Amino acid sequence: MSNQSDGDIKVYLGEPALDLQRIFDQERFPNIVVTPVGTVIATWGTESYVVRRSEDGGATWESEIAVGPGMHGGGVTVDETTGDILVFMHPEHPPKQGLYAARTTFRSTNDGKSWQKEDASFSEDVRGNIPSLHFHEHGITLRQGPRAGRLLRPARVYIPRGGYNTAIYSDDHGRTWTNSAPFPLDGTGEGAVTELQDGRIYYSSRKHFFGEEEPYRRERLYGWSNDSGETWSDLDFSTGLPDGPQYRGDERRESCYNGHFGMAGGLVRLPVADRDILIYSNADEKEHARVRMTVWASFDGGQTWPVKRLVFEGPSAYSSLNAGWPGTPSEGWIYLQFEERQGGGQMARFNLSWLLDGTATDDGNLPSLLNN
Repeated sequence: MSNQSDGDIKVYLGEPALDLQRIFDQERFPNIVVTPVGTVIATWGTESYVVRRSEDGGATWESEIAVGPGMHGGGVTVDETTGDILVFMHPEHPPKQGLYAARTTFRSTNDGKSWQKEDASFSEDVRGNIPSLHFHEHGITLRQGPRAGRLLRPARVYIPRGGYNTAIYSDDHGRTWTNSAPFPLDGTGEGAVTELQDGRIYYSSRKHFFGEEEPYRRERLYGWSNDSGETWSDLDFSTGLPDGPQYRGDERRESCYNGHFGMAGGLVRLPVADRDILIYSNADEKEHARVRMTVWASFDGGQTWPVKRLVFEGPSAYSSLNAGWPGTPSEGWIYLQFEERQGGGQMARFNLSWLLDGTATDDGNLPSLLNN
């Protein structure tokens, strides 16, 4: 199966549209992916990994399919070369040291209709840790450069007073996974990655813990890879994106988990030719209440985020984003799966026209071509 080619931006610019559907109850930790034939796969689970499929672009959803017992690991990855789908889980939340926590991989070779457990190997990183697979945005297949076809997904290492993000990658379709260099800042976790059209990898990161000598920041952290996800550099805090809900004041907690603020967010690059349009999701709330699920758009590959739009006013937490494949029933849609803090979660599908009718952020400008 060949890799996806980018399509025309016009399919995202029809009449503004937003649909909201509740698709799971009393559960957490969503990931959303779209397969090469346009099937939308929604996943979640705290004790049992569950998926739902949609073959009509998210208009309707099939019944739940149980994958297996365990906690959803995040990082669901579609292998665009083969069409296989990989999901990851732990039997429970791993200890903060996390090195010996079990990791389980399931694979679907029939577009998510059935799943088979398989053995996969995960190596230690340069610090001697095997990363945890918990609480991340979906993985990606690289499309550019000498490592086109590589599978890449975010990962993390739990250690006291901080922990750190990393990524794992596979060049054999998910049988063996190699660690990238650690993200060059501790106190990070719950990351998301996407590839730009020039082959650079953009890494969006939660920053949940600050050491005594670190300036206290409330914006989303991001970094870059110029070598297909093997090393990370040029870290900075976004001028336009929040890092999720925040505690009041300059509180410095001891725990490495949820120590200050921040929350797992969604990230996707729209498959549009000759443009790097990124969409980000998180709760748009400065205090600690997890409410107001919102999406932002960037038109320069993550440098600025000039427009945002509220999706859901009420209690809302972790989220995941993806986009439809050109030439399939999913074409032109952006998919947002997010938790409701009261239990369960929703699926929103919308187009770029709907998001452009949102609120200006004063962080950059909308490209004029989108307004013609």
